[in-house]
Amino acid sequence: MKCNMGRTDRTIRVFMGLVIIAVGVYMKSWWGAIGLLPIFTAAIGWCGLYKVFRISTCETKG
Repeated sequence: MKCNMGRTDRTIRVFMGLVIIAVGVYMKSWWGAIGLLPIFTAAIGWCGLYKVFRISTCETKG
């Protein structure tokens, strides 16, 4: 899997994932677990939907 997410994209995903988890905990709902998905994709630097739509926010060298 080739990186297709840039630093800014990854930072936003981590932040949004934490917000979703916090809202889920506050509301006492298991739906907060969905926040793990953006955190996971940010951690590995690859998004399946970006691959499907041929999007890349990864910084290129050169």
